[in-house]
Amino acid sequence: MKTETKYFGPVEYEQEEVISFPSGLFGFEEEKDFLMLPFAGSQGNLLCFQSLKTPSLAFIAMNPFSLDPTYAPVLTPEELKLMEVETSQELCYYVLCAVREPVSESTVNMKCPVVINDQSRRAVQVILEQGDYTMRHRLGSFPNGGAE
Repeated sequence: MKTETKYFGPVEYEQEEVISFPSGLFGFEEEKDFLMLPFAGSQGNLLCFQSLKTPSLAFIAMNPFSLDPTYAPVLTPEELKLMEVETSQELCYYVLCAVREPVSESTVNMKCPVVINDQSRRAVQVILEQGDYTMRHRLGSFPNGGAE
């Protein structure tokens, strides 16, 4: 299949590459299907969640563990059941990024990560109840300034 993207132009993809958000993302509940497209040279730490419904809609996301190796998201029992796993460690996590100039002023939402079950390709955005995470954590405040 083929789709138009915001940052990468037209791309070919297979159905098994689609990430499905049954409830959509916060504020974008009607957007259910996305592709995860890594940016070149980022070693998979910087990527784009590209909507398949709306080509102009794409979210920049980062691997939170590349920013803060101590990041330890814990899902509720209900969220774990929804994601069809027993522990939070069985899942993949990404944080959405609001890009600003200069880049060090960009922020990531460490409190509301996107959580993906890599086996089922099912995803959900959650609000972490545990941990002292914020919704607007400045990239420049991380030890490496957000650069990996």
